[in-house]
Amino acid sequence: MDLNIWNEIKDEINLRINAEPSLEPYLSSLITSQDSFLECIASILASKLNSNALSSDDIKKFIIDVFMNCDGIEDSLIKDLVFFKDHDPACDYYSTPILFYKGYQGLATYRAANCLWKNKRHTMALFFQNRASEIFGVDIHPAADIKGGVMIDHATGVVIGETTIIDENVSIYQGVTLGGKGFDTGDRHPKIKSGVSIYASSTILGNITLGKNSTVAAGSLVLKDVEPNTRVAGIPAKVIT
Repeated sequence: MDLNIWNEIKDEINLRINAEPSLEPYLSSLITSQDSFLECIASILASKLNSNALSSDDIKKFIIDVFMNCDGIEDSLIKDLVFFKDHDPACDYYSTPILFYKGYQGLATYRAANCLWKNKRHTMALFFQNRASEIFGVDIHPAADIKGGVMIDHATGVVIGETTIIDENVSIYQGVTLGGKGFDTGDRHPKIKSGVSIYASSTILGNITLGKNSTVAAGSLVLKDVEPNTRVAGIPAKVIT
């Protein structure tokens, strides 16, 4: 964990409290009273994901336990956070995504669900997938493989299928589907290489590859591999200059 980032987050929250004193109990309970970055993330997710099935306290304890026993998850959560701050022009603070961005919160929930899935706890993993879909509007199968350093901007309507693989430094915007074709089974979802940007309402279907640093324009339908450093657009998508 980069302690400088954790300390910076707490400093930002103190500034927010000074600006909005009425939010002090809320902000303090979720962030400044927590002992670590992972506890902070677990508290925020628990405040959003609680239901009649599991209370906020139950979910917080459960997520902390999952986080503590999952190698590399803290590093992935930090990389996601840094990527959000560096690539979203509306994001000036590290505390903004963890408090207010459904994309970051949905991705953090996926990371807990993915840990559960890898440990054969499929029912609980699917429970968290379902709650994230209901609360954050982003539906990520817990078996998907998503590296650290990914931004799901706005999140609403994003669907990521079971055998999807997403490398680092990838930007995905609202309404994007990474799905399969019809009733295909097995390895049937897209592979997204590093540096790819997929803009709003695009659909990428099948076991195809979007090459490194490629771009998919908004509203496109991609059914074939996209070469690295290439821009595609349209229905079906074609290379553009």
